[in-house]
Amino acid sequence: MIPEESPQESGGAYNITDYDYELPEDRIAQHPTDRREDARLLVLDRLTGTTAHRRFAELDQLLGPSDVLVVNDTRVMPARLMGRKATGGKIEVLLIDYAGGRQTGEAPYTFECRCLIRASRAPKPGTELLFGPELTGRVVSADQDTFTVAFQSRQPFDRVLEQIGRVPLPPYIKRNDQNPQPEDRQNYQTVYAAQNGAVAAPTAGLHFSENLLSRIREKGADIVAVTLHVSYGTFMPVRVSDIRKHGMHIERYQISEDAAERINSARREGRRIVAVGTTAVRTLEYAADASGRIAPQQGECDLFIYPGYRFKAVDAMITNFHLPKSTLLILVSAFAGRQRILSAYREAVEKGYRFFSYGDAMLIV
Repeated sequence: MIPEESPQESGGAYNITDYDYELPEDRIAQHPTDRREDARLLVLDRLTGTTAHRRFAELDQLLGPSDVLVVNDTRVMPARLMGRKATGGKIEVLLIDYAGGRQTGEAPYTFECRCLIRASRAPKPGTELLFGPELTGRVVSADQDTFTVAFQSRQPFDRVLEQIGRVPLPPYIKRNDQNPQPEDRQNYQTVYAAQNGAVAAPTAGLHFSENLLSRIREKGADIVAVTLHVSYGTFMPVRVSDIRKHGMHIERYQISEDAAERINSARREGRRIVAVGTTAVRTLEYAADASGRIAPQQGECDLFIYPGYRFKAVDAMITNFHLPKSTLLILVSAFAGRQRILSAYREAVEKGYRFFSYGDAMLIV
């Protein structure tokens, strides 16, 4: 059963200012804990509003043997490229649709996809881009703030990207571009990442270690993977005062036949579906029919979940602490109730929890 907000809450829950909260800057985690599962875990009961304070390493104790844990197995690409125009100006390119890119199968290799480009002046179609001896590019077209770029390389593009690309960390994680930290390549990646395509990590999954996953399986819980390639839109602010007018970014997703069958079987048997992260939530809810059944499929997800939404496929959620006024904070508010989420966030601030991508986590049941 999905709890509903009171009329007093839901009536004023469509203004973006209703999703704001105070966060001291020192609460924004700049690095993860030494061990992934050492993060703290705030457990919120959305029916009663009660909270408990645990460690993520204790998650296997909080899950039941009949639970199904649904994870997002997308892999973050080193999708940030530093280079210059052929005319000399510096540029920074961020690949925003690697999963939708097109590549030729023989040398010289070409790879074409949509990108963001930061430069002193926006490049025009036909502009040549230089990233070193192994990679060049050419702007094919421009559409408002995004550009289609055709890259050319001597090796397959993904191999070159692994060699010279940088991890596209969120802007609130401060790094010196002249001295990037190589450990971020490992830290900003889930241990079960398998499908290339994301430009941002499904951060709730960053807390899992192989050891914790093994303990969860030993308890009897099932772990099922779906894929949603997180896009740059996860960092984009809501620029309208009425959140219902916000246009959600599109992200590519895929649910295999095996994953759909295991999730549907669990639902038929009354077992709990626990989604790891807002990306897994959106994937399942977008793919589910009115009864909560999921068919194997792939496509583009643009689901925006805000209060008033009726959840069909997800019974519990693991998630990090999200930015004020963000679509992610709005989603968890739809799941647990805005006032309860904001109250839990205030409690987390008071108790010294660490926020955002490298921060601590919540289990909402």
